[in-house]
Amino acid sequence: MALSDIVRSAEQALNKTAVKIASKRGWVPAISGYTGYGSQHSIRIYGRILAVDPNDPLPLAVDNPDDKSAQRGWRQFLTVQLPDHPFTVTVGDKHIHAHTDDNGYIDISMDNPGLEPGWHKARLSTAGAEEAVADIMIVDSEHPVGIISDIDDTILVTWLPRALVAAWNSWIKKTNTRTPVDGMAAFFARLRQAHPDAPIFYLSTGAWNTYRTLKRFMRRHGFPEGPMLLTDWGPTETGLFRNGMEHKKVQLRNLIIDYPHMTWILIGDDGQHDPLIFSEVIKEHPTQIKMVAVRTLSPREHVLSHGTLAPLAEVAKNARATVPIIHGQNGHVLIEEFAAKPFGAKPFEV
Repeated sequence: MALSDIVRSAEQALNKTAVKIASKRGWVPAISGYTGYGSQHSIRIYGRILAVDPNDPLPLAVDNPDDKSAQRGWRQFLTVQLPDHPFTVTVGDKHIHAHTDDNGYIDISMDNPGLEPGWHKARLSTAGAEEAVADIMIVDSEHPVGIISDIDDTILVTWLPRALVAAWNSWIKKTNTRTPVDGMAAFFARLRQAHPDAPIFYLSTGAWNTYRTLKRFMRRHGFPEGPMLLTDWGPTETGLFRNGMEHKKVQLRNLIIDYPHMTWILIGDDGQHDPLIFSEVIKEHPTQIKMVAVRTLSPREHVLSHGTLAPLAEVAKNARATVPIIHGQNGHVLIEEFAAKPFGAKPFEV
């Protein structure tokens, strides 16, 4: 048996024991909805079911942008998930009955029951819990331009590849002290000005446990609303941790497939592997990538991020497509680059 299988089995056994203890103490199910998305043909709905202490004071709603509450980051990772737990999703007059996965997550794909482009709500329910709402962003399948952005070190200072630094930022610091990358909210606003109503998707290797913190962070700092496609940090059938690059590649391809007539602006940073991922996507879908914007980390940030002065990767110059690209250490520089070349820098062979 592989080490990942042993760790995964241990995690499941530990959570099973935690569920039994929680049940004896009178804990109850609590269901949460995450922002989903869809087209005029299909929709994707996300959420999670955990066991919680009913005597704990209820946290302020994530939809409250004035929420000033804060906690140490590690507290959002200490959860008792309810695997294989029955729930119901209601969209309009359509009901879907299903069960959570091994980590208590809800991930439902269904035909669009007639929702028009715009924002809608799905209702999530399970026995013994208060009903929850999951927002759904329905995008016109013929919309010309969409935006996909990384989160860590692109809009939020994390230094993610550097494990100890990232752990301090994610686990020790209070959730309301996270720092935005300077000028990036303004850069997003500039892109939306150039491409009105362009839908925005946030793609990250970050854990779903941080969803509410990230949503409050984005609202507090003026980033536009959009689905966040996060992941689970636990062990998998193939490794001790999920492959972050593979997660991003899969989600990028899913979006391109879901919206075949849309061209995309990809936004990331050079502190992780975003340039490599973008290069692969450009090779596979050269006509569907409109522009790439790369936030370049400073030498100090590179050292803190991954221990070297240079970027981990650059957008490859030997791909088969020609795609405009702009670079900048912050959003203000990217705005200047975009203003000078609204469709990116001069084309180059990537």
